Amino acid sequence: MVRTRSNAFPLWPLPLAIAATFTFAAHLALWLSIRDGYVEACVPVLEGCTSISGAARHGLGNHLFRLLVLPCALLLGLHWWLASRWLGRHRDVAWLGAIAAVALAVYATFLGTDGDTYRFLRRYGVVCFFGFGYLAQLRFLHGARGDARSGPNLFRAMLAVSATMLLLGVGNVAASALVGDEDLKDRIENALEWQLGWLLAAWYVLQAVCWRRAGAKLALD
Repeated sequence: MVRTRSNAFPLWPLPLAIAATFTFAAHLALWLSIRDGYVEACVPVLEGCTSISGAARHGLGNHLFRLLVLPCALLLGLHWWLASRWLGRHRDVAWLGAIAAVALAVYATFLGTDGDTYRFLRRYGVVCFFGFGYLAQLRFLHGARGDARSGPNLFRAMLAVSATMLLLGVGNVAASALVGDEDLKDRIENALEWQLGWLLAAWYVLQAVCWRRAGAKLALD
């Protein structure tokens, strides 16, 4: 049960661990892929030289990325289950988060494998991870609206991050429809993917602050 007791386990390290693990995994894979010559050296969040998947698809970077992201998927599912308990309602938060967690695990499991089936699983794994995770965020914000435990300024910051993520998604769709040059289109989409990943990590950091301020804890008895 989620309670606010002094002898219980605090919840805020969980979303912080998710943000840190996912960010570290992506950038470690990028550094290793650049080092080993699989991708060109650049700043992908600005230049779009490679996607997160492209950076983590080959060599040692692929193995370490999967080694880090698979446990992160488990933490993600646990996190959204605890979030639904903390809200005291909105059970759909747990289900949406569970789907996002399973999708992340599927994506990481088949990243770097060959074949049409595996390509399908990777593609829709990452789409479902971002999509259902985003819906879980929105439902969490809806449930936490007006909650005095974390404060209005923090709530607005989380809402602003979610709104920016939506704008990036719209920008990705617009780039696919309006940009004719395939290389430029790929670079725009890659850069937007990294930016979306950064915003996703920022949202979990803000949620960690939210739970820390609220004193949210998990009673083990």
